[in-house]
Amino acid sequence: METMTFPRYSPDDIISYLRSHILEGAEARNLVKGDVFGNPRLEVLHLIYLRILQKVCGIRLEHAYMMPLNVDIMYPQIHEGFLPVCNLYIHMERLLPMCRISDFQIADVLNPKTKRTVRFLSGILNFVNFREFRREVYLELQQSYVRLVPVEHEAEIKQLTENIRELEQLLRQDYRRKQTALQEVTSQKKTDIAERTQKLNECKVSLATLKEEQEQLKSKIVESPEERKTYNEMMKETIKKLKRSKQEVTEKYEGYRDVVEVLPSCQVELQLYQKKMEIQGENVERLASVSSEARNLEDQLESSQVELKKAKTDEMSLKRVVTAKHEKLATAEIQLQKMREDIEQHKCTVLEHFNKVQEKRGAVYDKVMAIRKEIKQKKDKIEQLKDDAEEKATKAKEIHLILKAVLDKCHESLLKAVKTSAASRAEKIDEIREGLFSIQSSVNAS
Repeated sequence: METMTFPRYSPDDIISYLRSHILEGAEARNLVKGDVFGNPRLEVLHLIYLRILQKVCGIRLEHAYMMPLNVDIMYPQIHEGFLPVCNLYIHMERLLPMCRISDFQIADVLNPKTKRTVRFLSGILNFVNFREFRREVYLELQQSYVRLVPVEHEAEIKQLTENIRELEQLLRQDYRRKQTALQEVTSQKKTDIAERTQKLNECKVSLATLKEEQEQLKSKIVESPEERKTYNEMMKETIKKLKRSKQEVTEKYEGYRDVVEVLPSCQVELQLYQKKMEIQGENVERLASVSSEARNLEDQLESSQVELKKAKTDEMSLKRVVTAKHEKLATAEIQLQKMREDIEQHKCTVLEHFNKVQEKRGAVYDKVMAIRKEIKQKKDKIEQLKDDAEEKATKAKEIHLILKAVLDKCHESLLKAVKTSAASRAEKIDEIREGLFSIQSSVNAS
């Protein structure tokens, strides 16, 4: 790539050209050499590329931030940060081959090098200068073409050009209006999709937590009945033992009471049995507390079962909500597809209308070319007639000169003849006078 078809500009020339022709206002005033070369600031270099694309290709600012409609992306919000860089690379990759540069890469946008940036900007500036020069030539040719149009066709051509301009303005306005409406619809759909995805993620998180709670409750439900059964059996056995011991104690107490009444010496043993009865009362109280705890555990088990049923119903309702949201997303995708088809159909109609306009323009161009051909033929005839007239005028001048010379000769000969005739006449008159004098003298003499 060292054999270039365009000159290399110095960094200072590039910066001065960018300030005077590409950037405007504060952007041009704040631009320095270090922002583009050496350790460049990516946002400044991206801004310069974007302004060049706006000037040369007519790309608007919103095109750098638009997601293409022909790409199906599930989570477009992930790509919002990289989307301007990607669109800038795509548009620059389309522009630079026209500038005789074919090795532009994404690294030149993300991590630009000074030499490559100088080469890219030199090629772009050369192309911009060439474009401006050819544009001036084209405008001159267009003006000269308009001047060559005959007077009788000027009104028709003006009407056609006005119609074409009106059609172009209408098409642009319609396209911009539909584009803005489509952008609003797509942005609304994006926000709706983002909200729905956020709600879906929240539902998924809540569903996962409910599932975890359900698993915990299931584990509790699975483990607690067995423990409760074993614990209840142990409690029943202890109750039975306590009842037996209580019955035995009561029997022994009644026997000992009868004995005590008879035998006062058994008071010590009776006291011991009283202590045992107190212990048995404590055991009975413990049994009551254990039975109350068992009832509490049964109540907790029943409440956990109720909560499990509620969790199952909530899960079913969440599943219904998720299916409904999937259906809404499917309908939204169908609507987007329909909008894309409508846009494609509108593009086809616009192209057909443009082709018709081009055909009319071609017919007008053919008429104008035929008229120009006729004008050229008439001009050739006029020039030929002028040449014939000039030839005839030269011949007439030559004849006039010849005739003038002949007339001059005739005049000279006439003057000579007049002079000779006058002289001869005078001589004859003198001779006649002399004859008359002689005759008169002879008459007088006789």
